[in-house]
Amino acid sequence: MSTPKIVEGVFAINKPKSISSAQVLRDLQHAFNPSKLFAPWLHAERTRISREREHQRNRRRHKRIEVKLGHGGTLDPLATGVLIVGVGKGTKHLQNFLNCTKTYEATILFGAATDTYDVEGKILRKAPYAHLTREVVEESLRKFQGDIKQRPPLYSALRMDGKRLYEYAREGKEIPREIQERAVTVESLAICEWLPGSSHPYRWPNEEADGLEKGVAERVLHLGAPPEEKEDPPQSADKPPHATESHGTKRRRDNDADDDALISTSPAAKRQEISPAPLMSGALQEALQMDGVESSGSNDTTEANKATSEERAVKATPPAARLSMTVTSGFYVRSLCHDLGQAVGSLGIMSELVRTRQADFKLNENVLEYEDIRKGEDVWAPKVERMLDEWQEQNGSEAGR
Repeated sequence: MSTPKIVEGVFAINKPKSISSAQVLRDLQHAFNPSKLFAPWLHAERTRISREREHQRNRRRHKRIEVKLGHGGTLDPLATGVLIVGVGKGTKHLQNFLNCTKTYEATILFGAATDTYDVEGKILRKAPYAHLTREVVEESLRKFQGDIKQRPPLYSALRMDGKRLYEYAREGKEIPREIQERAVTVESLAICEWLPGSSHPYRWPNEEADGLEKGVAERVLHLGAPPEEKEDPPQSADKPPHATESHGTKRRRDNDADDDALISTSPAAKRQEISPAPLMSGALQEALQMDGVESSGSNDTTEANKATSEERAVKATPPAARLSMTVTSGFYVRSLCHDLGQAVGSLGIMSELVRTRQADFKLNENVLEYEDIRKGEDVWAPKVERMLDEWQEQNGSEAGR
């Protein structure tokens, strides 16, 4: 009778958004524990533990035996993409993946800074962004390539005096000392896509930090003085969608406190400000004809109003950029977005993050889709088995250690 095959090793799964890396492991265990594929591994593990207990004088209370899993580098709940998973003896090799290079695609949204450096935090400050273009951002990207120094975010799992940094942040406490910059390497960094205002779905968070939170965070995060403000342009009658009032900078009461007032008003909006009374029907037609625009009825009026609203939305919505980068261990994409925002004379937060590659695991090539786990063992088991077998073959004798 042949010995049942024990499968173990390393594979990768495509982590979805809004769940933690630890939750992914729990979901995998929930699927693996009762499966036929991992039944031989669990049987072997029970046998091993039973033998060890025979030689133990003080036997510990029996714990439920589950498929042993670990991951090779956490992804924030906001992030998606390649999450490397070790199974059984494969967990001993996960350290190798912590030290390898990784490739990311990240979206930075300009004009605001948050305590977490991403869209899930609270707004600390807003800044002008009307001057930003793809060329301006590309020029600043050069400063972040090669061997650089980077300061990790306050909301990170790094420890200081035995306590994680995010624990200080959540408690609203000052950290014992300054977060030190660390050496990292950026092998490549480029803009994949420039996203002008209103051409994308990304928005700032609605919640702003209160006075105590803001004071602590601004000191720790080295926000420095607010960007120098230019003369505010005329007010637009419409408040931009998703806009929130900034409390980071005191302003004169005779000016609007909304940072979006820094955005230049479109020519169409300026023409409307000349005539304070609303222009309807024929009056709008006359105004348009004065500008050399023909109008024949109410449908044209609706279209003109729609066009004006769209122009305002473009000006009122901050631009974003999709970046592609290959980096070494210890690199924080959130820190890059924060630092890049300041480097271009504005502020920036990470709105989206996808890890497209880690070591030899690449999305859409040799990574298990998370949805397959929910489809049942008939779907996920053949794929996981094949991936673990391939890893065993590639790593030879090292895989069995």
